[in-house]
Amino acid sequence: MGFVPFPAKIHEEVIPVLPFWALISFGAYLLFKLGYGVLTFNDVPDAHAELMKQIDQAKMELRKKGVDVDTDG
Repeated sequence: MGFVPFPAKIHEEVIPVLPFWALISFGAYLLFKLGYGVLTFNDVPDAHAELMKQIDQAKMELRKKGVDVDTDG
């Protein structure tokens, strides 16, 4: 491209592989981030209990309004 005066060796050997290495580096970063997220994922039984209470509360409110919520399909 010639915008920046680099030596010929850099123009011939380094610049053509930069997009490839940028893609590889970005992929490695995303893989690390995914692995770290899986590693630090917490099991939250308190949130499960709270959600089940909210579901039961919603079922009771719907029953008061005459909606059948105990069907299997």
